Amino acid sequence: MNAPEQMFELVDVVRVEPRGAYRLAIAFSDGTEGEHDFSSLVAEGGEMVEPLRNTAFFARVFLDDGILTWPNGFDLDSIALHMEMKERGQLRRTAA
Repeated sequence: MNAPEQMFELVDVVRVEPRGAYRLAIAFSDGTEGEHDFSSLVAEGGEMVEPLRNTAFFARVFLDDGILTWPNGFDLDSIALHMEMKERGQLRRTAA
C-alpha cells in the first residue's frame, strides 16, 4: 500500500534575524531562506499580537523548537509561514 502524497513540507525555522520595523530574515531547515514583512499580521491586532506592535518587542523574536516565538507566548506555525513565503516568491536556496 502506498503512503498518501504529502501535501506540505515539514520544515522548521533554523535561524531568524530582525531586520527593522516588522521584517525578519528567516532560514528554514530545507535550505531556503528569505525576508518577510509581518506588518499585515501586526495590523490585524488581537490580544496576543498587540505587544508585537512595539517594534522593540517584535525584535525579541526567538526560536522555540524551530518555531518563531515571542516573549508573550505568541508563535507562528513554521510550515504555514514557509508555504506563504514560497507562494509569494520570497524564498531562495541558500548557497552551499
